[in-house]
Amino acid sequence: MIINDSEVRILGVEFIRKRITDLRLKKGVSEYKMSLDLGHSRSYIQNIIAGRSLPSIEEFLYICEYLNVTPKAFFDDSEAEPILIQKALDGMRGLSDKDLLMLIGLIDRFKEGKSE
Repeated sequence: MIINDSEVRILGVEFIRKRITDLRLKKGVSEYKMSLDLGHSRSYIQNIIAGRSLPSIEEFLYICEYLNVTPKAFFDDSEAEPILIQKALDGMRGLSDKDLLMLIGLIDRFKEGKSE
């Protein structure tokens, strides 16, 4: 199947709209609250979700920051809980090598328990 440029654009826009909604719901905020928190009118996020507008690159970066995800994590929909992963990564920054190794050992142990 061949996809033309306009179809790619539509697919990308739909992904962005859905992803904002998914991450917003995981954060537990309404469209209204998110719009106001970002410094916009109360219908700002609603207009994006409805397909009436798209955020600028700068606004997209603010949205990512607000949702506590990196732009890379925003577009990686294979990650079920990007907000939690980002919090874990932020928590690991600044740990000593010894603490990081201990944490890796704990993660390995959890993984082993899942496979049993």
